[in-house]
Amino acid sequence: MSDSRTVTAFAPASIGNVGVGFDMLGLAIAGAGDRVSARRVPGPGVRIAEVRGLDGEVHPTLSADADGNTASVAAAALWLAAGGDGGLELVVRKGVPLQSGMGSSAASAVAGAVAANALLERPLPLRELLPFALAGEKVASGGIHADNVAPSLIGGMVLCPPVLLPRMIALPTPQGISSVLLHPDLLVSTAESRRKLARGYSMDQWLTQQGYLAGFIAALEAGDVDLLRECLQDVIIEPQRASSVPCFPAVKEAALAAGALGSSLSGSGPSVFALCEDQLAPRVRVAMEQACRGFGYDCQSWVSPLNAPGAHLEELP
Repeated sequence: MSDSRTVTAFAPASIGNVGVGFDMLGLAIAGAGDRVSARRVPGPGVRIAEVRGLDGEVHPTLSADADGNTASVAAAALWLAAGGDGGLELVVRKGVPLQSGMGSSAASAVAGAVAANALLERPLPLRELLPFALAGEKVASGGIHADNVAPSLIGGMVLCPPVLLPRMIALPTPQGISSVLLHPDLLVSTAESRRKLARGYSMDQWLTQQGYLAGFIAALEAGDVDLLRECLQDVIIEPQRASSVPCFPAVKEAALAAGALGSSLSGSGPSVFALCEDQLAPRVRVAMEQACRGFGYDCQSWVSPLNAPGAHLEELP
């Protein structure tokens, strides 16, 4: 074990489902993400030295238990499969709020896998890290779905149906369209939200949602903004989750009134996203923030291109 480097990986937050594609469609966002630093240490296994929060201080709730943190689970899965020499020590720096609907657990898992991969004698191609990042994400969500992990890993808009995993399909994105993501100061547990979803849907609901998803993908391919506006709809999942985010109807209405093409919950919420033409993004962002604060919730927001980059290594500060 001669490699004494410390490497740091950054993985961006993400929008899960993107409204039309429950568990199948995800979008990377710029400006928020998690960092994981890794170094080789003597002895086997992966351990976490510390977890720091958004304020730079030791995180008050996230455990440094290597068996329960998505970053260390993902890193350990890769290290074991690749036969890494010795062990790893990680430092996790959270930049994505917990239970935010922004792919917080996925960002940690992806950053953990990317950091560990950089210390292998023969690092794997980025796309081949997906199964290991998913192993980490499963700790938090209780299932295998890649709609946050995939865009956090490779960036942009990604189609990743569970039936096709580990295949990910990077979708083309029209020029001139941005995402606006608003995070209210609320918490929603993804695992709990998933347990509350209905298990049966009518044929009409299924056909309608399938049609919107197909139309949305076709709109991305053709750069058809009008079709994108028509198809950014969720008739199955959004109605079941809307009540868990009291400000959601007002935020969505404000986004649409400001000219957004469409708006929905990001993942299970509480974050809300909108897609809009670039020139309207500042107005849509302000409208969403004002609607959220009108309900008494503080909030943060980000504007991103649809082709925001995925995970990557960065220089230590």
